[in-house]
Formats: sequence, structure tokens, C-alpha cells
Amino acid sequence: MAGRVRTARLHAALTYANLAPFVFFALFPFYFMFVTSFKRNAELYSLKSVPFWIQTGVITDHYAYLFQRTEFLTWMKNSLIISVLATSISLAIAILAGYSLARLRYRGVGSFGTAVFISYLVPPTLLFLPLSQVVNWLGLSDSIWALVVTYPTFLVPFSTWLLMGYFRTVPREVEECALVDGASRVQTLFRIVLPMAVPGLVCAALFGFTLCWNEFIYALTFVSQSGNKTAVVGVTADLIRGDIYYWGSLMAGAVLASVPIVVIYVWFLDYYVSGLTAGAVKG
Repeated sequence: MAGRVRTARLHAALTYANLAPFVFFALFPFYFMFVTSFKRNAELYSLKSVPFWIQTGVITDHYAYLFQRTEFLTWMKNSLIISVLATSISLAIAILAGYSLARLRYRGVGSFGTAVFISYLVPPTLLFLPLSQVVNWLGLSDSIWALVVTYPTFLVPFSTWLLMGYFRTVPREVEECALVDGASRVQTLFRIVLPMAVPGLVCAALFGFTLCWNEFIYALTFVSQSGNKTAVVGVTADLIRGDIYYWGSLMAGAVLASVPIVVIYVWFLDYYVSGLTAGAVKG
């Protein structure tokens, strides 16, 4: 018995030892960001200071500057509105497209599925020029609605491909029974398939929300007014002035902007992992 307990403890120790490098690699940037946001400016710019911990005392001046001297709360609100709306629109389109490509049979369905995924691989730097003309034509320039309209261009393809894989994990027999009982194809989708595909939907929503929240190129190109900027662009544009970097406030903004994403992923972690792995295996 003692030998088994010793073996189990050794196995657990080795498991945690294998995870340690990954945990360090993943969490170190957040740790460094967090520590830097509480340092004094003198310590930040001193060549004798140790960058990995605080030596001269903790301060909150950088956070106070962020809230009192910038429009950080407005930027966060804009990011939230844009991310929720763009993700919702993209998810609605991706559900219909993914179900069509996964379940319906018509000429070219395989080619359409491949084309959807390939369109996701097109770099955003090649798309923002034609999209800027679309935004100007719609009269949405320099507003948050310009981002709500353009973000689905890169969210829909990946979400569609992901949901295609997850819809294929839903047993076809369940749908056939509903169709035999008189349900239409749309009723089958919303009453049978979607409740069974909640992990895939959550995964697609989390992925889309994260992409919108962290997107930089479109937000920088299509919006110039400070009151309409997102958190990522607003913090960068307002706290980097020429060759002057407000490192403490930059790190404070990065810490606070990371909190919503961390909370959402921790809350929906199980759904995210199951949805992503199912889509990867069956897609």
C-alpha cells in the first residue's frame, strides 16, 4: 500500500513538474504586466532596478492616471458593445451556414466548405483597404458601427468552419426522427440541433468575442475620434506619444483590458475545450 501511495505521489509530482514550464511561459507576461503597473516612474526608468519585482513600494498612480486623464472607461464600453454585436451577428450567420454545409446535400457543398475556411486565411492587411471603401459608402466612417460591420468578415468564416465540425457530431438519427414527426428543417435546427450543440456555440462565441476585443488594424484604420476608439487602440494611441511611453499606465490598461477576457474564459472553460476539440476532430 505504501509503495502505491509513493508511486502515485511521484506520478503527480512529475505531472506538475511537466506543467511548470508551460505555466511559467503562459503567465509570466501577465505577471510582468501586473508588477510594472504598480511601480514608480523612477523605478521603471532606473537601470539599477530589478524588472521582475517592486523595490520602492506599490503605487496606484498609473491606474488613477488611466481613469482620470484618459477616456479608458469609454474605450472599454466601446469594445464591449462592438464585440457583443459583431459576435452575435457572426454567430447567427455561422449557424445557418455551418448547418447547411454540414447537413444539406447539394452540388458544390464540399467546395463551399473549403472556400469558407480559405477565406479566413486571407490576411486582414489585404482587406482593410477595400473594406474602407465599403465603410465610406455606407456612411459609417469614424464610428463604432464601422467595426460592427467589418468584424464579421473574419469572424464568420472560422465560426462557420468550427460549427460545421460540431454539427456533424450531432446524431443524424435525432434529426430524422424530428423530420418524420413533422418538424421542418428550421424547427429541427433550432429545437433539436442547437440545444445539443451548446458547447460548439459557446466556443465559437468566445473565439469571436476574443478576436473582436483584441483586434487592432481595423479599429485603428476606421476610427479616429478618441470617444469612438476601442480599448486596445485607445490605450496605445493615448499613452504612446512620439518617443514617450507611459509604461506604467500602458501596463495598467493592459491589465484591466485583460480582465473581461480572463473572466469569460474561466467561466466557460469546459464548454470552450469540448467545443473546440469536437470541431477539430469532426471538422
